[in-house]
Formats: sequence, C-alpha cells, structure tokens
Amino acid sequence: MILEEEIKQTKFMSPVHKAVLNILFTSNWISSLTTKKLKPFGISPQQYNVLRILRGSAPQKMILADISSRMIDKMSNATRLVEKLKQKSLCTRELNEENRRQVLIGITEKGLQLLTKVEIEMQQQYIDFNQKLSEQEAEILNQLLEKLRI
Repeated sequence: MILEEEIKQTKFMSPVHKAVLNILFTSNWISSLTTKKLKPFGISPQQYNVLRILRGSAPQKMILADISSRMIDKMSNATRLVEKLKQKSLCTRELNEENRRQVLIGITEKGLQLLTKVEIEMQQQYIDFNQKLSEQEAEILNQLLEKLRI
C-alpha cells in the first residue's frame, strides 16, 4: 500500500518530506513485523540485537559500552536488556578480573540455541522482502539510506 493511503495524507511539504515519513513509517512497519516474529520466543527486537552482538564476539565476552555502541537502537537501555537476558539464562555477566569496574557479558549455549531457532523464523521475513526487492534495488536503497546519514 502506498504511504498516502496508509497515513491518510495526500499533501506533503516536498518529496523529501514524503521520503522521510516513508522511511519512518516503513521502519515502524518492519519493527512491528519483527516484534511479532520474536514474541513466541519471549524476546524483544532489542534483546535479539544484543544476542546477535554477543554471538558475533563469542567466545570473547564484551563490556556493556561495546554492546551499546553496536546496537541498532541507540536509545535502548543495554543494562536492562542484558539483565533480562541473564534472567532468561541467555547470557552471563561476570566481573572482569583485570579491571574490576568492568562487567564482562557473554552469550550462553541456551542463547546460541535460541538464536538458531529465531533465525529460521526470521529468514522467512528476509525471503518475503527479497521477493519484493531485487538485489539491485536493495543496493540502491542501501546507498540512498547511507547517503542520508553522511
């Protein structure tokens, strides 16, 4: 569906204004789809992001600041997210023996197993998107989005 129908608005200040609204609307739409896919697994998109970050550094453990710097949603409370994942036995927290002011965070075997299951489910979402966008269109979209952030 086109943006005008989705938000019931036909006039925009400019094509750039419409593009920004389209990006925001689409971001929320994708976030909603992702939240629905993750709900049966008992994790949020932000928790999923933390688990993927931890898996990427495994077997090395990470400090909270490094996790935060790699997160997609920079407004997320990484401390709270890690605590929730720890309560679910999906990650570990331990004092850094070399620097006792730091806490080292690592993914558990249970966290790795959950990621494997989740990613089977998430793969379908990427297949659906791939049927709507060609690889060339996706490359162009990536270039345009990155151009906005320069």
